[in-house]
Amino acid sequence: MHLDVIDLRAFYSSPLGDAARRAIGLKTRQIWPNLTGQSLLGLGYATPYLLPFQGEASRTLAMMPASQGVMRWPGEGPSLTALVDETRLPLNDASIDRILLVHSLETSEQIRPALRELWRVLAPGGKLLIIAPNRIGPWARLETTPFGHGRPFSRSQLTHLLRDCLFSPEQWSASLYMPPLGRMMMLHNPDGWERVGKLLWPRFAGVWIVEASKQIYVPIPEQSTARIRQLITAQL
Repeated sequence: MHLDVIDLRAFYSSPLGDAARRAIGLKTRQIWPNLTGQSLLGLGYATPYLLPFQGEASRTLAMMPASQGVMRWPGEGPSLTALVDETRLPLNDASIDRILLVHSLETSEQIRPALRELWRVLAPGGKLLIIAPNRIGPWARLETTPFGHGRPFSRSQLTHLLRDCLFSPEQWSASLYMPPLGRMMMLHNPDGWERVGKLLWPRFAGVWIVEASKQIYVPIPEQSTARIRQLITAQL
């Protein structure tokens, strides 16, 4: 079950949530340094991470699952948010260049249908960027933050899941090396925690950040290939 949008907003309004946003946002910006001319969709609760891209993307949308709830974003100007069924997005096939998935995969009750729907709306050559809790990280063990709810993932689990849903993982990163505690001494310098944590405890990051591309040509399983050869041989 997805978290309530009120709880998600409250977390990102807190000092700890703001520090998490800055740390994760730095890594997402490194992966996507420039989205000029690209259409961008945020699904789940992605609005804290969409703002830096809004001025350069040709179109920015934020869609939130019905079980989570929706709120207006951005605060000024026309609202860019919509309440949706994550398995039936109101978008045309191959209409989005970049998709950012945050606070969605780990709490979805329909993970594979939702990922297949993202495959449908993603353009050829498009990229999907997933932010998901690390299974062995401390953030996944405490329910005081949104990253402690739902199902956390190992890197291999995310790899298998993406491949099953016709995506190819291409670029990996991680974030949230600081402890999930609201102590001010830890929140003033999240960038420092990221640098130190990556060196000293790299396996215990709070979240995985993985960029994946849409597979256009699906590989044929080996047993199917053998069967095709048999049929061709029988006809000769």
